[in-house]
Amino acid sequence: MHSNSKHTLLKIFSMFSVVRGYNIGLIILAQYLTSVFILAPNVSVLDVLLDPYLFAVVLATVGAVASGYIINNFYDQEKDLINRPQKFVLERMVSQQTKLKLYFILNFLVLLSASAISFRAVLFFVAYIFAIWFYSHKIKKMPLIGNLTSALLSISPFFAIFLYFKNLNQLIYVFGFYLFLILATRELIKDLESIKGDLALDYKTVPVVYGERLTKRMISILVLINIVVSLFLVLGFDLGLMDYFFLYSILTLVVALTMTWSTSSQKRYNSIHNILKLLIFLGVLSITLLNPELIINKIF
Repeated sequence: MHSNSKHTLLKIFSMFSVVRGYNIGLIILAQYLTSVFILAPNVSVLDVLLDPYLFAVVLATVGAVASGYIINNFYDQEKDLINRPQKFVLERMVSQQTKLKLYFILNFLVLLSASAISFRAVLFFVAYIFAIWFYSHKIKKMPLIGNLTSALLSISPFFAIFLYFKNLNQLIYVFGFYLFLILATRELIKDLESIKGDLALDYKTVPVVYGERLTKRMISILVLINIVVSLFLVLGFDLGLMDYFFLYSILTLVVALTMTWSTSSQKRYNSIHNILKLLIFLGVLSITLLNPELIINKIF
């Protein structure tokens, strides 16, 4: 019994790893914080959290993203065996057949949730599901185009709540572009990190095709553009205390870029990757700094 319980627990951890549970949680947090502090600032926190239609948008988003990670994992199994052997051993506890079954179940639930919102929402998520599959099957193998597409697909769920609120807030677009640049930078760092497996399997990634030096130049360009965007956000918008996050972000990006140019170690690239993940997490949390008084007023 104890052995069965342990095996079941390991399978749960395995599935959590496959669907990138951390990223799923971050998307949920981002959508609700954006709803509360940007798209519906005059609505109480409780009303936003208990809104069934917003919940349906978040549920559809989570299902679509999770199914995307599953199909991506399905195609990447050989590469993960070389680049992330420990992670591969954990995720292998769930069979490929089970992953595919869950992939189709999740997509069905996504469309079910989207149908509760609107027909336009159904079309959005159908297109998103197809785009993720097409990326995993074809586009991912295209150097640079695959990286940029991955970053775009990662940020698309962040905008799914527009379907419900119909609030075209300019700040969201600029902040979204900021996140896109961070994600695109992270994708190139991930390519540098996994170059060993990509070379072994003849994956045509940016470092494999163009070399590490040119890849680092591309990362430098993305970081410089991001610094400009960060300064534009600070100087062009009234962000309250969120200004401090973007100033911190500039400093972090400079440090990450310096680390990138000074190493060729897979372990070091993984550290830079984690720094960027933390920056994305802090960026989502910093939404609350737009108007700290709103937190007190909404809760109390």
